[in-house]
Formats: sequence, C-alpha cells, structure tokens
Amino acid sequence: MSKGTIIRIISNQYLVLMEDGSEQLAVAMGKLRKDRKPLVGDHVEVEFFEHQAGIQKIEERKNFLIRPAIANVDQAVIVMSTKDPDFSAVLVDRLIFLISLAHIEPVLCVSKMDLIDKQDPVYQYIEDYRRSGYKVFLSGNDFDENDLIQCFENKISVLTGQSGAGKSSLLNRINPEFELHTQKISKALGRGKHTTRHCQLYPIGNGWVADTPGFSSLDFSQVDLLELAHTIPDFQNVEEPCRFRDCVHLNEPGCSVKAAVADKKISAIRYQNYTEIAAMIAQNKKQY
Repeated sequence: MSKGTIIRIISNQYLVLMEDGSEQLAVAMGKLRKDRKPLVGDHVEVEFFEHQAGIQKIEERKNFLIRPAIANVDQAVIVMSTKDPDFSAVLVDRLIFLISLAHIEPVLCVSKMDLIDKQDPVYQYIEDYRRSGYKVFLSGNDFDENDLIQCFENKISVLTGQSGAGKSSLLNRINPEFELHTQKISKALGRGKHTTRHCQLYPIGNGWVADTPGFSSLDFSQVDLLELAHTIPDFQNVEEPCRFRDCVHLNEPGCSVKAAVADKKISAIRYQNYTEIAAMIAQNKKQY
C-alpha cells in the first residue's frame, strides 16, 4: 500500500500526489464510498491493481471545511487591503473567529500597503495583531514578500478576505503559473451551470493552496458561544484560568480574560468584536 495526498477531485476521479512526487489517478473503493467521501487534502492509502489504482483508506483528518470542501488545512490566509476596499478590523476578527472554530491557524496578509503612508491607522492595527501573537505579512508593489512566500511552505492553505483585496494578484505574484493552471482547468471543465464538481490544490511557494474561496459566509447563527470563547487565540494566553469553567468572558465574576483586557494584555479591539458576536448569537437564540 502506498501513501499520498489528494490534490484534485473531478467527479469520481481522484488525483493523488504520491510520496515519491508522482501523480496517480485513482478511484475510491466501494467500502470507502459507504463510509465517507474523500476530500481534497486527505492523506490516503492507495493500492495498485492491474488496470487502476484504488483509494483503500483515508487517514484521520485534523480538520475539514465544507466550503471549500477540503481537509487537513494548516492555515487560512486572510487577505485584507488597506484601501479599495478599506481595511476592516471587524471583518478580520470575524474571520479569525470562524477560522479558529475550525481548528485552523489564522494568518493575516495586509495588501496594497503601497497605497498608504507611514502615519496611516492601518499600522496601528498591524501592531495590535502582531502584539496578540498573529502572523502578519505585508504585501504591495515594491514590498519584500519573501517571508509571505515562505509561510506557504509545506502547508495546505486557503485564502479568504474581502472581494477586491487582491487575493488572485497575490497568488500570481508568488507563482506566475497559478493563473495559467486555473484557467486551463476551468477551460477543460467548461465551467458553467452544470459543470462537474471540482476542487483542486495548486502548488504555491513550496506548499499548496485551494483554488476556491474559504469562509465566504460569515454566519454565526449555529455557533456555540462557549466553544467560540474557548477557541479564540487571544483568550488562550491568560495566566490564570477563569473562576468558572463555562465562562464566556462577558458578565461572569472572576473572569481572567476580562481582567487581561483591563490590564491591556489582551486586545481591547478583539474583545469588543467578540462581545458583538456574542450578542448576535444570544439574539439569534431568542428568535427560536
């Protein structure tokens, strides 16, 4: 049995990148289809037969997304522009919350940095995220993007963020062949209303990136507030645990997170955006 990673799915055909670097077209064996369908990003075991290769086993997933349908994602890169559209810490934080809920590392890339001067308030937001422990990369004309390129190395990534923030331009700068790859596949599939289901990983900066947008829906209606409170990265670094294990860091006495916010050890911006989401979740529960 040989091991590999699924990098493309078209209908019931799976393109697997084998450990030796070769690519192998395979089908899912019957017992596998009854259990769960393979996803792009799945680490699988492949058995070779006389006329075809078959996926016999899917290794345990560390996470998976529904949109895009992808497994074992290492990081979600939030691309947020400084202008056109303007930078939004509210949107960044809401994406961070959803990404963290999926047990994926959020990474921030601020694009179009060449459009602002050194006194722009965006720099204060950048410092706030870095102080909170997030990886933040800066992108724009004449900006050194080597660190950003290296962040993709040996990882499966998805990109998300505002429409028009420059996600495609960013990928094309890192790998000029990226657009050619996607256009070639789209043309071959005849993308349209009734095209074959398709998802694919593309090589980028010695890693892989999904060609579909991630976290396009900022829907918190089904989110459990306690789970959210316990997955936001900013809240994980408090020195003392809260008095109550089910603390959601709002009005409870003995809350270490609120104390850390008051002591400026946790970002007041992030905490404020969290309380607004908490209110949305509470309001949604009242409506049912």
